[in-house]
Amino acid sequence: GALTSEEWIRLTARVTLAQMLERDDFAKRLAGGEAISLHELLYPVAQAYDSVALKADVELGGTDQLFNLLVGRDLMGKLGLPPQIVMTLPLLEGLDGVEKMSKSLGNYIAVEDAPEEMFGKLMSVSDALMWRYWTLCTDLAPAQVEALKRAVASGQRHPMDVKFELARTITADFHDATAAAAAEAHFRTVHQKHEVPDEVAEVVLPASPEPLPVVKVLVLAALAPSNAEARRLLQQGGVKIAGETVRDPFATLDTRAGSEHLAQVGKRRFARIRFD
Repeated sequence: GALTSEEWIRLTARVTLAQMLERDDFAKRLAGGEAISLHELLYPVAQAYDSVALKADVELGGTDQLFNLLVGRDLMGKLGLPPQIVMTLPLLEGLDGVEKMSKSLGNYIAVEDAPEEMFGKLMSVSDALMWRYWTLCTDLAPAQVEALKRAVASGQRHPMDVKFELARTITADFHDATAAAAAEAHFRTVHQKHEVPDEVAEVVLPASPEPLPVVKVLVLAALAPSNAEARRLLQQGGVKIAGETVRDPFATLDTRAGSEHLAQVGKRRFARIRFD
């Protein structure tokens, strides 16, 4: 349950300021005269209590969480519990190749992404970054990854072929081999041949005698989550209607009964929108 004020004070009495200052960035900020807020010091304690409450045997985390995980291990021992085993893993860079993969930064691949979406995102990874994905996201041993690197460096393998293999491997892991093969065929059709895929989702919307804004149609067709996002997509050139890029956020579509439009959002999403 929730900690009372008394329990919280008793808990924090088990952790010292010296222990908190073992964290590099805290020590550097203090030495540099920079302020450290109390809530920053309390956060590792709160996270550590999760381990206590769960009586954790093992806690997994990124390398950036090592300090907090060790605070949890230490606190468990002080409270008479067997200290948890801590296992950290390297952080995976996102699609931008700069920041760690993060939903808030928009540089992520979601584990629940559709096969076509997952495959396409993996193919957007740079040649240099794909080796991190081979290392951290597949079952290949480090020696096998190094062998692939050497094959590319010597010209025996083309980087694009190796990237296709990476996308197939990871997509098959999260879906299956059949879905990965279909996603690859979709990618080759849309991105290499610049053709419309054979199977395009059909969306039927109520007809209207008056034209509707493209922004509204995108939202109604579930191609954009909100009007604001639809406008952003338009302004960034991420929307095509009948193969033509539409940038005007005030553009409209013929929505009379029987009218039909092929919409493309981004590089991978297509929908045939029909008004009835």
